Amino acid sequence: MSSIVSLVVSFVICFGAAFVGTRFLPDEWFKRLNKPSWNPPNWLFAPVWTLLYALMAIAAWRVWEQVGLNAALVLALFVIQLVLNSAWTWIFFGLHRLDRAFVDIVVLWVLIAATLIGFWQVNPLAGLLLLPYLAWVSFASFLNLTIWRLNRSTG
Repeated sequence: MSSIVSLVVSFVICFGAAFVGTRFLPDEWFKRLNKPSWNPPNWLFAPVWTLLYALMAIAAWRVWEQVGLNAALVLALFVIQLVLNSAWTWIFFGLHRLDRAFVDIVVLWVLIAATLIGFWQVNPLAGLLLLPYLAWVSFASFLNLTIWRLNRSTG
């Protein structure tokens, strides 16, 4: 039973971060920005992020179940990267600061990579589950940088 409870807690934490991120979504400002031709359609982001948050939740749960508080450092990294993940949407869509959002996402990428390595050391499958997240944030980082460069006067 405790395993199910910890899985639910993991999903609540991850989708709590997702919920915070949904408070700031593309708006008229974003529609007016210059974007590269390879910018994905807006409808794609919700299903991709839903899958990524589910994978993150399962990964964190596997680490927690395997070693509990002995994984405090890597689980702390996980929580910090979730905070930066949520902050990105506020910075980008809320504050309209493309430059600061890029700094946030670069730091986020480093923390995801560190978390992935830490998870891998505890439970290789947990590390593998973070690979799609790291890949998507790699793409999103390049997209953020490109949009910023195309809209220098915006921030």
